Amino acid sequence: MSQSTIKIAPSILSADFSILGQEVRAIDEAGADYIHIDVMDGHFVPNLTFGAPVVKSLRRHSQKIFDVHLMISPVDPLIQDFVDAGADIITAHVEAGPHLHRTLQNIKSKGVKAGVSLNPHTPVSAISHVMDMVDLVLVMTVNPGFGGQSFIPLLDKITDIRKMINEQGRPIDLQVDGGVNVQTAQQVIQAGADVLVAGTAIFKEGPEQYAKNIAALRG
Repeated sequence: MSQSTIKIAPSILSADFSILGQEVRAIDEAGADYIHIDVMDGHFVPNLTFGAPVVKSLRRHSQKIFDVHLMISPVDPLIQDFVDAGADIITAHVEAGPHLHRTLQNIKSKGVKAGVSLNPHTPVSAISHVMDMVDLVLVMTVNPGFGGQSFIPLLDKITDIRKMINEQGRPIDLQVDGGVNVQTAQQVIQAGADVLVAGTAIFKEGPEQYAKNIAALRG
């Protein structure tokens, strides 16, 4: 992947929650391509973050793509809420409901892009029969639930999914989330990723450094 094709999606999970709107504006101005919004329910993952009302309140702070990662189960009943809140992409986990195909149909029917996420242990084969429906595949390189974890080197998995995407012959984002920093970013880009989610690596030094940190991840 060339540097110009790599998109950076800062995860606001690592932002200062007391000034979240201001933080979203800051990463927008610093060159973020997507705003990555991690929604956790304390059930599917061991943490609780924010719901649709928070997403709706942030929408006026940026026109960038709202990339909403739903780490919740069951996921289907809440899809409409996040569409109404202003999501542009909604990503659900393979394990978040009994019928992944139906979940993706539901997302697509709302006029937004559909993503599917694979936990570290989830095999690539789990999405082989929904590739015709997805606009984004998210490979988790940590166990979901908390920011600041160490990168799990699932580079072969990323490469295998890149091949699946290329066979589709249409634009599908290959996103990697978990432990992404300047060093691991280059590994996942070489493996085939083109959208990098990063929290700590972007937000760690305050707003004055956001643009520098985003640029560094692009390589």
